[in-house]
Amino acid sequence: MGSGVVALNIQPDRALLADSNPHIIRFYQAIQNKEVDFGYAKAFLQREGTLLEKTEGEHYYTVRDRFNKHGDPMDFLFLNRACFNGMIRFNRNGGFNVPFCRKPKRFAPAYITKICNQIKAISDILYVRSYEFLCQDFVSTISSATNQDVIYCDPPYIGRHTDYYNGWDDDHELALNRELKDTQARFILSTWHSNDFRSNEFLSTIWSDFPYLTREHFYHVGAKEDNRNPMLEALVTNFNATYMEPVSPKAKQLILFEKVT
Repeated sequence: MGSGVVALNIQPDRALLADSNPHIIRFYQAIQNKEVDFGYAKAFLQREGTLLEKTEGEHYYTVRDRFNKHGDPMDFLFLNRACFNGMIRFNRNGGFNVPFCRKPKRFAPAYITKICNQIKAISDILYVRSYEFLCQDFVSTISSATNQDVIYCDPPYIGRHTDYYNGWDDDHELALNRELKDTQARFILSTWHSNDFRSNEFLSTIWSDFPYLTREHFYHVGAKEDNRNPMLEALVTNFNATYMEPVSPKAKQLILFEKVT
């Protein structure tokens, strides 16, 4: 599932959104259950943003410690909007470890309103669509698919940044390949093709049986601006990529969205 941006833009009538990162799932469940809404988020971000500014940014690490103890969804949102580059990264003990973005005045009124408007928009979508959020691995999710389903699979990019939550290595990529080869469903796998320095060797090996589309995308993650370069993305699929079209928001079929972090 990741950030949920694919599902929330396509907006199928029905969807299973799964991720092995419990914090992402818990955040969306909190919006769906009305535990988090526009007003609650606004008051929270105003309060925590004021403390962030007064402490010249040190409050960020207080919230990070608090989140790593209790896992509150609003602390997760605060950290993601105030950390370096908006990254989501956890250490091997499950602790969020991204540093502060060094902007104590991060939560200006206009920015808080923007975030809260996004929460309101998500809440409106979840009110009229039938979505289920589950914390589980990709094997469980893919095994539940039928020949009437579409799976969108967005794992960490093998050989690149794979420490979002619980890591991703060659064994995971091979296991994913086996599951998708055996599924009755149609699937779309998001991965990387190449950049100026190297290529994704798995596209020419284990994924070579499937067609794929490519699109250039600017990569925004990097400690220095010089390290943020364009990358060619790839969408691997088991149906004819030439005729791949966006799924209609009115489609009645079950759509599965899977983030395998």
